Amino acid sequence: MADCGVDHIGSVVLSGADWKQPVVYDTIRMAADRNVRSSLILLFNDKPTVVSALSYYKPDIVHFCEDLVPLVSSGDPNASLQPLIHLQAEVRAHFPDIEIMRSIPVAEAGDRRGPPALEFVRLFEPVSDYFLTDTRISGDPVQPVCGFVGITGRTCDWQAAAELVAYSRIPVILAGGLAPENVFEGVRGVRPAGVDSCTRTNAVDRAGRPIRFKKDVEKVKAFVRQARRAQQGLQGKAVS
Repeated sequence: MADCGVDHIGSVVLSGADWKQPVVYDTIRMAADRNVRSSLILLFNDKPTVVSALSYYKPDIVHFCEDLVPLVSSGDPNASLQPLIHLQAEVRAHFPDIEIMRSIPVAEAGDRRGPPALEFVRLFEPVSDYFLTDTRISGDPVQPVCGFVGITGRTCDWQAAAELVAYSRIPVILAGGLAPENVFEGVRGVRPAGVDSCTRTNAVDRAGRPIRFKKDVEKVKAFVRQARRAQQGLQGKAVS
């Protein structure tokens, strides 16, 4: 992936019960050796395990991606989100060299019943260094990873994402259904600080289904080319 020209390489720790994964540790060290920044998603949020994991891995960025919508479905959003806000504040205090990225759930394209993205931005901005838009499936289907947003392969509402970019005082990364075929339009339309792709630059199986954690090198190269092409002419914007 570093040879493909990407700026950030993301890894995922799937469980707090089995958080120490040497292959992830080696990936983060290799990224540093190649002058590529590392981003680590933790699919758990209890403070002692988060602290242990970050002490072990020492990534450049820790990425929190809980599905915030159920947490604010009733009651005061500020109160219901305080445990996650407090966790990010504690991480910042314990690990001043690790930046914090917070996923902001955005509805699918065409779904105007979307979550209160700007309210999430307001609440998490003081304890975040980056936001990342990601697609949240609305209605009956659950998210691909219960309790978290991401890896849907579906495009988020770019108008809502552009509003989020304009509103936020910190950099916003555009994610959600991005592929070599649409990243150019996404960058031009949303004007994010960077772009992120998982599902639609993955390798696929014989049935055409994306293979989790296996990238398609040619798709990644094409994605980077299109993102860099879109970057040209955007004043003050960097694309990762």
